[in-house]
Amino acid sequence: MPTISDVADALEMWAPPGSAQDYDNVGLQVGDAARAVERGLVALDMTPGVLGEAKETGAQLVVTHHPLLFRPLDQLTAGGGFPNALALRLAEAGIALYAAHTNLDAAPGGVSFALAEQLGLEDVGFLDGMGGALRKLVVFVPREHARPVHRAMADAGAGRIGDYEACAFAGRGTGFFRPGAEADPFTDTPEGALEEADEVRLEVQTERWHLPAVRAAMTEAHPYEEVAHDVYPVEGTTTQAGLGAVGTLPEAEPLSQFLERAAGALDAESLRYAGAPEARVERVAVCGGAGSDFVGKARAAGADAYVTADVTYHEFFEVLSAEDGTAQMAFIDAGHYETEAVTEHLLRDVLAERFPEVGWHVSQERTSPVRTFVPGA
Repeated sequence: MPTISDVADALEMWAPPGSAQDYDNVGLQVGDAARAVERGLVALDMTPGVLGEAKETGAQLVVTHHPLLFRPLDQLTAGGGFPNALALRLAEAGIALYAAHTNLDAAPGGVSFALAEQLGLEDVGFLDGMGGALRKLVVFVPREHARPVHRAMADAGAGRIGDYEACAFAGRGTGFFRPGAEADPFTDTPEGALEEADEVRLEVQTERWHLPAVRAAMTEAHPYEEVAHDVYPVEGTTTQAGLGAVGTLPEAEPLSQFLERAAGALDAESLRYAGAPEARVERVAVCGGAGSDFVGKARAAGADAYVTADVTYHEFFEVLSAEDGTAQMAFIDAGHYETEAVTEHLLRDVLAERFPEVGWHVSQERTSPVRTFVPGA
């Protein structure tokens, strides 16, 4: 049977922890990574009810979207508060907890893509690319070894640009070095002799979270005992990660009809929104969870409506015209749980395909603590 570490590796190939936001805490939060997994449970949040389900199903591992532990613990006691006490109960039960949060938000086919599919959107792409993620790795390698080194770096994740892989640039030149007394040069150059080598300057682009693996692969494939290389930050956004999603409906429909669509698809008891019910909606932006920071990105993407959660009162004003107060784009708060509940099935489907020998279950708990009161209902 696969181990918890195997499951983590598979998830992290898709949603690298390095792509998570700085404030986040993702990965294995409780448990022994070496333990085998025969049954697993997937939930949006870790709650006492989910723990009860894990015990009933005999799960060794619970995979959640939201981390239970955001900050370092001062204590692990039954009276230490909700996260502390629940982490203790998990440990006592021998059940591991793994969280894939903002790294899953940023992954291709991640949370917002699943939300877009729920709403029936087509031709879906990232709403906002991830800036500050790109690095340029430059290595100097003997010409006859350039292809093996390039292949090793590409296999480790370098050179992915859009739908292309193994992208690189090579330029020929002359390298110089003088071996010291303890050196063991690849060229068998005597100590103190100045050597000239026909070398290739090989350049590849990679995301910062892939850089350690790419650098390790480069070093392993390189013939020199000391590998001369440089790493530079690259301006621009990566095509391999982002936040939010944007797509189009098969046919345009009035906002009133789209609101019905969204409420039904997301099983939302209510929707908070700004916009005219008769407004035309065809291009739609979405962001699972708290995504009000991307309202400007949604407008810039030409969205007729933006669906997200945790929108404050004052943030609704951002879509209104300063001239007459009409909404330039519909802005819809569908609820944090409602816009991310699809994550449970997304994770289950991916894990079941990768590890079919494990019995994967989706939690039957509605983990959100928030309830909506509707008078007379």
